[in-house]
Amino acid sequence: MSPIRPAAVVVLAAGEGTRMRSKTTPKVLHALAGRAMVGHVVEAARRLDPEDLIVVVGHGRDKVAAYLSVLDPTAKVVVQEEQNGTGHAVRVALDGLAASSREPDGVVLVTCGDTPLLTSDSLAALVATHESEGNAVTVLSAVVPDPAGYGRIVRENTPDGRGAVTAIVEHKDATAAQRAIAEINSGVYAFDGKLLREALGQITPHNSQGEEYLTDTLHVLREAGHRVGAAAAVDHREILGVNDRVQLAQARRVFNDRLIEAVMRAGVTVIDPATTWIDVDVTFEPDAVVHPNTQLHGVTSIAAEAVVGPNCTLLDTVVGPRAHVYNTTSEGAEIGPEATVGPYTYLRPGTRLAAKAKAGGFVEMKNAVVGEGSKVPHLTYVGDATIGVGTNIGAATIFVNYDGVNKHHTVVGDHVRVGSDTMLVAPIEIGDGAYTAAGSAITEDVPPGVMAVARGRQRNIDGWVARKRAGTASAQAAERALASSQGDAGDVHTTAGPNDGSAEANGKETVL
Repeated sequence: MSPIRPAAVVVLAAGEGTRMRSKTTPKVLHALAGRAMVGHVVEAARRLDPEDLIVVVGHGRDKVAAYLSVLDPTAKVVVQEEQNGTGHAVRVALDGLAASSREPDGVVLVTCGDTPLLTSDSLAALVATHESEGNAVTVLSAVVPDPAGYGRIVRENTPDGRGAVTAIVEHKDATAAQRAIAEINSGVYAFDGKLLREALGQITPHNSQGEEYLTDTLHVLREAGHRVGAAAAVDHREILGVNDRVQLAQARRVFNDRLIEAVMRAGVTVIDPATTWIDVDVTFEPDAVVHPNTQLHGVTSIAAEAVVGPNCTLLDTVVGPRAHVYNTTSEGAEIGPEATVGPYTYLRPGTRLAAKAKAGGFVEMKNAVVGEGSKVPHLTYVGDATIGVGTNIGAATIFVNYDGVNKHHTVVGDHVRVGSDTMLVAPIEIGDGAYTAAGSAITEDVPPGVMAVARGRQRNIDGWVARKRAGTASAQAAERALASSQGDAGDVHTTAGPNDGSAEANGKETVL
């Protein structure tokens, strides 16, 4: 946090962003790393603890304001009814404060809602430079590999290269010598609040759109004898604005690389950073391992020595110590210590796996609590259920929780063995130590320690395929099998007479 508390931070977020080509999402609400662009800017500004934080909105104002009311309810939202330039937007912001008797007296930061890579460290450094140099305004600049198209920072020639700014020259207006300058303007500024108000009163529209440019205040202040300075960002990529979806993808890559590097330096193993994506609110403990092609979103947390991936997408999921999760999609679930999940598993909201529990291959769970050491190994749906400790759920078991109108709950006790292909029709309770036979449809409570069998007796209807499916491949296969069987039976009768004492002579051939 900066030792100098800004009087105000103004975030400009009123632009339409036509190059985003979006009919539904305002430009500044396009997201990266689990947060809208303007959210990243507001979060960076909030870390400086400004007395006031003002966000100027215009296009998509209702959506932007609604987002900010959740992200940062104390931020003041001011509407720029007509987008008449950046200078006009800042004046609207200051007028909004003045209306509540809060005219800023101190440093006023002005930043943009489409610069999500900007960090609080760079903003704090900008404020510190502004104060130490006694500037009326200080520009956040950056030295970039290719400055083409950007406004160049022209400084006084001093031995340390940090002379006062004499001009900001747009690329199209720059001389050959000025185009050789690699330091560019970011559009982020630190102002003396009182001088900013005075300078805004002196700029006028000078184009067909009637726009007022904030950059004109720099000329006004310099002409009045005030110093204009610049502070270069350590990483030039921080100042990159996002104007289309290509640039959004580029910013997303930079931001993700930044997050991945931070967690690796904190003791997390990320096998393949290029295919691992994490959101800003994801947390890790040391010695966690993340395998390739893994996406961690929302407020997911990965505990120490847990192994996640490959091929996982986890949203708002808690992964306990030493748990193993692979080939899994999870949303709003809790995975306990040493639990195992996967492969091809879907954990839906409300799922909680206790220590050493298992949700295996092709298992789906929703609003399910699985007790310590219990296993749901494969091909099973568990919905609206509580399973005790040490229980095993056989393959292809279905917890039938929905009657077409309401959801119902199933309780399975401790150390229960549910046979494969069982239907547990809720509401129902399976007592401790009970068994269910494979293929059962359990519709009544099962007392502790009993074997529940709920299946019809098998009945074979001779000749059904030949009669009902005559001429089909099935009928032909059956005919061949029957003929072969009858032939084998004839051979047995030929080789074993009724009086030779062999097994066949004692009637065992009748099972053929």
